[in-house]
Amino acid sequence: MTIMREVVGVALVEGARVLAARRSRPLSLAGLWEFPGGKVEPGEDPGAAAVREMAEELGCAVAVTGWLDGESTISGDLVLRVATARLTAGDPVPTEHDAVRWLGSSQLGEVRWAQADVPFLAPLRALLDAPLPGAG
Repeated sequence: MTIMREVVGVALVEGARVLAARRSRPLSLAGLWEFPGGKVEPGEDPGAAAVREMAEELGCAVAVTGWLDGESTISGDLVLRVATARLTAGDPVPTEHDAVRWLGSSQLGEVRWAQADVPFLAPLRALLDAPLPGAG
């Protein structure tokens, strides 16, 4: 039996927009967009991994606010879960990606997503389209 290793992606939400990051490597994923993140270390809490990965990859601090439903197999023994988060300090600056872009719900289809991230787009779209608390 293969033990699955968890990878966290982070849907960094600001208002009705989410941050997407464009991969520059490996070659098979170069040019595809994803929710930034990385592997959960053995014994590490997935939420803590999300915070750590955002600091390492984008130089910003975030607070995890929840998790999108489901999981997606990346390859072999890697499974992706996506946290939702809000920015608490700094501005996202790509170091491991070649670009970042804020996308509204209607713009999610304007970029080519990495296959593992695609299952999270529908629940994310619903989240972004939800009325803000206290609005209306």
